[in-house]
Amino acid sequence: MMKISCTAVLALSCVVAMAYTNFSKADGAGTGQSFKGPIGLQLYSLREQFAKDVPGTLDKVRDFGIKDVELAGTYGLSPEKFKGELESRGLKAISGHFPYDKFRDNPEAIAQEAKALGMQYAGCAWIAHSGAFDEKGCREAIRVFNKAGEVLAKHGIKFFYHTHGYEFQPYGSETLFDLLVKETKPELVNYEMDVFWIVHGGQDPVALFEKYGDRFSLVHLKDMKKGTPVGLSTGSSPVTNDVALGTGTINYRRVLPAAEKAGVKWYFIEDESPTSEEQIPITLHYLETITW
Repeated sequence: MMKISCTAVLALSCVVAMAYTNFSKADGAGTGQSFKGPIGLQLYSLREQFAKDVPGTLDKVRDFGIKDVELAGTYGLSPEKFKGELESRGLKAISGHFPYDKFRDNPEAIAQEAKALGMQYAGCAWIAHSGAFDEKGCREAIRVFNKAGEVLAKHGIKFFYHTHGYEFQPYGSETLFDLLVKETKPELVNYEMDVFWIVHGGQDPVALFEKYGDRFSLVHLKDMKKGTPVGLSTGSSPVTNDVALGTGTINYRRVLPAAEKAGVKWYFIEDESPTSEEQIPITLHYLETITW
């Protein structure tokens, strides 16, 4: 059995304590000398907590120092009720994820729900497909996304697609992700880069920021556990491979400046791990102290 010294335990405790005590910064939790944000939290990170106690979990989000959030559902509450719960804690829903089939079949309903929640962006995080993602599925998604973007734009809401890694199937000399970006209309379809899934799919986030610039309006920040397999187009990985920023394999000293240069407008922490509640403060502290 590995023995951990008292000194090591004390050092770790100090790091966590420092993470918790830095949230009163006037310029916002998670921002610092180099990283300026704005930073928010994808509430899916605390899905297990929300399933048991919505008000109490929103209190935790507020106590992290977070003010802006991205939604993945309203946990049994109406959009109006959930917005009220957010507002009572000084929280604002910037964006949210909705199912692909709903974008395909009833984008107007999504627009109405997003408006009720006060969102600026409404997006899709998974293109329904069986087996490997292919050109047929990609071209269908292009049609769905262009139409959804058109419907949402009439309500003043921007549509986005969140990358998930399976889009990097080869397509000619490029990938299906390239086809997706090039065939969706820039004025109607934005993108949210999930840095973990880009790396998991064997791609370079910096190269994609340089290639597609301001098509990426939003970013999901998460780090990857050392030893996690990459170069896969499955869009699937154990949630325990999500680790706090600065403790994994992704070089955010390269990624964050590239994102800023590309014109990213919103950054959201997403931590799907079972220890997300402990890891989120460490990630916030890392973002406050990182320099480049």
